[in-house]
Amino acid sequence: MLHSVLVLAILPDGGAGLPAPDARAAERNQLVERHIVAEGIRDEATLRAMRTVPRHEFVLPQYADAAYDDRPLPIGLGQTISQPYIVAYQTEVIRPRKDLKVLEVGTGSGYQAAVLAAAGCRVFTMEIFGELASRARERLERLGYRVTVRHGDGNLGWPEEAPFDAILVTAAASHIPPALVEQLRPGGRMVIPVGSVLGVQNLVQVDKDASGTVRTRILLPVLFVPMLSGLR
Repeated sequence: MLHSVLVLAILPDGGAGLPAPDARAAERNQLVERHIVAEGIRDEATLRAMRTVPRHEFVLPQYADAAYDDRPLPIGLGQTISQPYIVAYQTEVIRPRKDLKVLEVGTGSGYQAAVLAAAGCRVFTMEIFGELASRARERLERLGYRVTVRHGDGNLGWPEEAPFDAILVTAAASHIPPALVEQLRPGGRMVIPVGSVLGVQNLVQVDKDASGTVRTRILLPVLFVPMLSGLR
């Protein structure tokens, strides 16, 4: 199955204080049951977050009616909010839990970061477009998600906050950035799309064991926008 996505990447206190139920909760639950549970996602923290985070708050107003379709949507500047299934899949892969320290590369509108936070993680998220970073920061604060947002080049990671228990990348890299591998804690896991814009891309799981040995595993074919370098 080829999942078309683009993500670019916060935590209510300890998983508590999540946004109150809203008029579109039934749509979220339907999305989760039909397109996420039905496709094999089983992690409880991930499913709880997907049922809770209001995706309609993270899309442009003109796409609000499509917020709970299982597809990516434009968010401006040539970027998109990811397909909900892929958001849930990547979240489950990093084994979310309370206080897991996660670096997200590619904030976008902030949706993936909000899902990670709602699953209990401590989230640090980087966005290469300054405008998107500012919007995401305001949105996440307004909705009550505690996440640290940085305008920065994700290829370089966030060395001041390293090491990370998990790293989640939401744009396709031509190769796995060495800085991200270095900043992954021994015993940690990264999930990153790797491949060319016009060619094959695969979602890759990167595990670093206690001795620092790195192993990779291809998970599934995907289609992401390219991972950029140099601030915008």
